[in-house]
Amino acid sequence: MSIETWWWAVAPETREWLVAHNGEPLPDAVTEDILGVASPVDRDAWWADLDDSGRLGLSDAGVDWVEAVANDETPSTP
Repeated sequence: MSIETWWWAVAPETREWLVAHNGEPLPDAVTEDILGVASPVDRDAWWADLDDSGRLGLSDAGVDWVEAVANDETPSTP
């Protein structure tokens, strides 16, 4: 699932955390919320960064996307 789709499906608190802590490792509650709507995450998803253990993070492009949304800009997707 694309970030453009799951962004509006997660809890507002998750979106707020992602904006306020953009680029930081995702806490369990944020990860669980994202995975609750976007699972399974494709290892090739441009916005996702999955480590060898399968732990979810945002890629640099995903971080940039969130930053654009936070700045009321139109985010670009690779």
